[in-house]
Amino acid sequence: MSQQDVPIRLWENARVLSMTDEWTGGHVAGDGSVLVQGERILAVGPRSTLAAIPEAAHAERFDCEDRLLLPGLIDCHTHLVFSGSRATEFEQRLNGVSYREISEAGGGIRATVAATRQSSENELTALACNRVERLSREGITTLEVKSGYGLDAANEQKMLRAARALETLLPVSVHTTFLGAHAVPEEFEGRSDAYIDLVCEEMLPAIAQDRLADSVDAFCETIAFDTDQVGRVFGKARKLNLPVRLHADQLTDCGGAALAARFNALSADHLEYTSEAGVRAMARAGTVAVLLPGAFYYLNETQQPPLALLRKHAVPIALATDCNPGSSPVDSLLLVLNMACVLFGLTPSEAIAGVTIHAARALGLTDRGVLAPGKRADFALFDVVSPAELCYAIGAPPPVSVVRSGNPVGSPS
Repeated sequence: MSQQDVPIRLWENARVLSMTDEWTGGHVAGDGSVLVQGERILAVGPRSTLAAIPEAAHAERFDCEDRLLLPGLIDCHTHLVFSGSRATEFEQRLNGVSYREISEAGGGIRATVAATRQSSENELTALACNRVERLSREGITTLEVKSGYGLDAANEQKMLRAARALETLLPVSVHTTFLGAHAVPEEFEGRSDAYIDLVCEEMLPAIAQDRLADSVDAFCETIAFDTDQVGRVFGKARKLNLPVRLHADQLTDCGGAALAARFNALSADHLEYTSEAGVRAMARAGTVAVLLPGAFYYLNETQQPPLALLRKHAVPIALATDCNPGSSPVDSLLLVLNMACVLFGLTPSEAIAGVTIHAARALGLTDRGVLAPGKRADFALFDVVSPAELCYAIGAPPPVSVVRSGNPVGSPS
């Protein structure tokens, strides 16, 4: 495409929340405009200022009718490629059986592994498409998708290929994460070290060679893998130039946050039991805290993440759905905004930063999450007066328009 063929578009008469201040989000600028050239933002500012830019004279124009325009939402932690249902486990928990007990009895992750292994790649892609469609209608333009329900080389690769296919079928960008160290598969019962050998010596090199994963994750917990085992996985990932992320301190304080920081992890996720030492380590390493209120709610947990410590040490806080069949069957990021405020005490500004600028950082993405010149033109237009309205309702109304890479997915009515 020649420079003359690159589309120039102008969204004007908007109330712009740029998120350029990562802690407060900045103020809402009325009568604002966003000028886009191709996939990138050319300029953001008052309509009168942008009108003077030469490119604006020939731009295709969109009247936002004084609606709120903010960066496209980012769901930075999901497990949405899977097959099967775990509704019976939901009933078990209502009858007093704990998540740990279900897992130790062969349920939990292993149950989903069995169903996922039996499904074809096309079946997994179709099932995931339905979930992503629901998420994308809420203004999500980027999402992360983990493997971890295959737990052998062929099925982990199958899951990652299904995840990669999503961005060719739907208007979202996908960051794929290899989560081979999610649980010990049944065939390795009692031999967790041998399974970690498989992950490090066979699975990770093959996945890196085929470029199926953008990052590597692990579940560091008493019912999964200890810090030494996860350290081996992360050491191998480092040799393969793959950044790491970690399920850390969800059920116990097993030193996961500090381990994540030691490997300069992009994020440490869950964190309900993280100590101040772990939080300080994350702050020094620049590791983002990803809080998952859907799992906290669904598992009826009582131990909250250490929000006061995260604030004290200025650790960036991201939010995500953790969409998965067992502990967070949530496919609404707008609902998560409300949950984070009500269950964890985040402010609306913190919550919105958690699904924009900090969520981008949790994925190592520097080209999105804010509205600024040179950034990717991903944004959503909501028919609300205040950003707090996105957190106020239990599932706020979806956006009236979404733009991904400068292309309108829907137009203002």
